[in-house]
Amino acid sequence: MPVRRMHPILIAAGLVLVLATCADESSPAPAAGLPGDPLPGLTRAELARFEAGKVAFSRVFLPEEGLGPVYNENSCNACHSVPDIGGTGGGEYDLHATALTAEGECDLLEAHGGGNVRTQVVPVAAALGVLPERTPRQATARGFFTAPPMWGRGMVEAISDETLLALADPDDQDRDGISGRVGRDASGRVGRFRRKADVADLANIAEGAVLVEIGLTTPKHPTELVFSGPIPEGADPAPDPELDQATIDAIADYIRFLVPVAPEVPSDPAIRAQVVAGRQAFFEVGCADCHVEALVTGPNPVAALDRKVTVLWSNLLLHDMGPKLADVCGPAAAASELRTEPLAGMRYRRGYMHHGRAPTPWEAIAMHGGESAASRDAFNALPELTRYALVAFLLTL
Repeated sequence: MPVRRMHPILIAAGLVLVLATCADESSPAPAAGLPGDPLPGLTRAELARFEAGKVAFSRVFLPEEGLGPVYNENSCNACHSVPDIGGTGGGEYDLHATALTAEGECDLLEAHGGGNVRTQVVPVAAALGVLPERTPRQATARGFFTAPPMWGRGMVEAISDETLLALADPDDQDRDGISGRVGRDASGRVGRFRRKADVADLANIAEGAVLVEIGLTTPKHPTELVFSGPIPEGADPAPDPELDQATIDAIADYIRFLVPVAPEVPSDPAIRAQVVAGRQAFFEVGCADCHVEALVTGPNPVAALDRKVTVLWSNLLLHDMGPKLADVCGPAAAASELRTEPLAGMRYRRGYMHHGRAPTPWEAIAMHGGESAASRDAFNALPELTRYALVAFLLTL
C-alpha cells in the first residue's frame, strides 16, 4: 500500500530512493547503529560534545546538589537505560493531568503541577513536611506515559516543519479516513516530541527533564517548582540556579547526536523470509499510512544531520485514536489524539503503546481505535500465519 500523501520513500535490499524534492540522488543509506552509538560523520568537536553530554545524561544528582525537593528520578539515565544509556525505560512512567474548561479548552494545570505529578521527596525535605505531589483536584483527566528511547531524536528535530505540514491532512481531503495533524507547543511552534507532539526541540526536552523530572533549577527557571505546599527553610539547601546552562546544553547535544537504532536481521533464512512477509503485510493493512517508514531531514549546520534519510516508522503527527485511549489533552491535541509513536527500536520496549500497558504487540494492535481502527481490523482479518509474520517484523525494529 502506498504511503498516504507523502513522497514515496522505499528502503529495501539496501536501496534508498528519495525524490529530488527531499534529497538528491546521492543520498546515502539511512544512518543506523547500535543503541548508544553516536551518529556517523560527527566532527571531532561534535563527538566531544556527545561524550560530555553522555556524562551529564548519566550523572546521578544528590540533594546537596539540588535534587528535588520533589522529583521523579535522580538522573536522566534512570528512565532511559534499556538496553544502554539513552535507551527506553524499564517500566517507569510519568503521570500527567489536565482539565477541560467550560469553554472546552485544554487547561494543562501547569500552575498546579499537572504537567508532571512527581512522586518522590528528598529525605531532608520529607522530614520537614514536604509531601509528594498528587493529581491536582482541578483535573478532569489523567494520563500515564512511559519513557521513550532517545535514539535518533536529533534526526527528528532536524525534520523541517514544512515536511510535517506537507504530511498533514487535518480535513481528510483524500477521504481515506486518516486526518493527521501537526502538534503544537504552548507558543504555537510545530511540535514533534512527546506523546502529544507538544515540544518542538531538544533544548526544551533537556530543560524540562532536569527542571521537572530531577527538580533542578536552571538559569531560565531559577525558582523551584513545588506544588504540594511551601518549601520549609532547609528543605532545599543548594543555591539557585542549581544547574548551569552548559550542562543542560550538553544533555541536549548527547540526545541530538545519538544514532537511530538499526533493525535486527535474523540469521535464520526462514525467519528472514517471515519478516519480509510481515513487512509487506504491515504496508498492505495500512499501518504505514501513519507509521511512515522514513523521512528526510532538512538543511542543518551539523553535516551528520543535514538532509539525511532517517527510518522512524512515524509521521510524527497527531491522530485520533478513539475514546478508549483518550486521557489528557495537550496545547493543540484533544484527549483522544496521540502522536504516531516511532517504532524504530521497538524490540527493546518492555511495554507497548504510550502508556506501556500493552504487554505484547498483539495487545497494542488491538488497542488501536479511531483513525487506526481500519488497519486494526485489516490485521485481524489476515491469515494467522501472516499476523505472526507482521508481529515478527515489528520485533526486529
